[in-house]
Amino acid sequence: MSLPDEPVDEPVLRVDGLNVDVTGGRRALREVSFEIGRGETVGLVGESGSGKTLTCRAVLGLLPPSAVIQGGTVTLGAGESAIELTGARPATWRRLRGTRVAAVFQDPGSYLNPSLTIGYQVAEQLRVRGGLSRRDARERSRELLREVGIHDADRVERLYPFQLSGGMLQRVLIAIAICLGPELLIADEATTALDTVVQAEILDLLERLRSSHRLSLLLVTHDLAVVARTCQRVMVMYAGELVESGPTEEVLRAPRHPYTQALLRVASLGDWSRRTLETIDGQPPAAGARIAGCRFAARCVHSGPGCVDGVIPFREVGPGRFARCVRDEVAA
Repeated sequence: MSLPDEPVDEPVLRVDGLNVDVTGGRRALREVSFEIGRGETVGLVGESGSGKTLTCRAVLGLLPPSAVIQGGTVTLGAGESAIELTGARPATWRRLRGTRVAAVFQDPGSYLNPSLTIGYQVAEQLRVRGGLSRRDARERSRELLREVGIHDADRVERLYPFQLSGGMLQRVLIAIAICLGPELLIADEATTALDTVVQAEILDLLERLRSSHRLSLLLVTHDLAVVARTCQRVMVMYAGELVESGPTEEVLRAPRHPYTQALLRVASLGDWSRRTLETIDGQPPAAGARIAGCRFAARCVHSGPGCVDGVIPFREVGPGRFARCVRDEVAA
């Protein structure tokens, strides 16, 4: 599958200096900044607990009660259509979710009502939010099911969620997510629980939808193979901070941050001859842990005195490349 064409210089999403605190005033996200262009696919990778999902929930206005935005901005769209999401009222979020920004998550069955048919749940969005008549909503729901690769839509719309496989349920959830024509789709570990073949099919589906609907995609995953297959740019997150970002091919070929290097060593993309399973020594810090200097220093084989004191800036290390590291040979 070919990667997306170069996006138009028009940000669909701009996150600038986002800080999120959790219980006890612990800072779980620190100065997170990035943009996603129209029609662009961007990957967000990192270990469990790195802050990927928290970032997505901040963008979607779905932070849990224990998490509070303590600085920064989240802007959807550009120009006259731009809207600042930080601190938006519930009524604003109800209007925006589905129409301008949508999301699909892991375990799609948990987001569908087990007592309602698939067709009813897809059509409900079109009737309640889209203003279609019952008849038009039903016809459009069939079209959407076919568009996401469910060819026997007439049969599937009469089934209940428990009668479908995980891959089929994820297709249904994607159909619901795109039914109102959002600009941005966030896929948070949307292929994690699927087998390899179905995962590839869902990734191909997302790419087709990106192209046909001119969608922008934020693909959240811990799988670098998924990023290599799908994303135009990649952002690497560790302990609530972005530690590296840049064009996917360049980052995977020549990572500039030791954490990215460690992730690639563990993943060993394309090395099917490897017989031993490598790991990254140590454990990531707890969410919001107060750490001076580089948050990866305790696990980094290159750590030195300059790594454990002061603020480590997220600086430009090449055209479109950024890294958070003090080592000249890595970040210069």
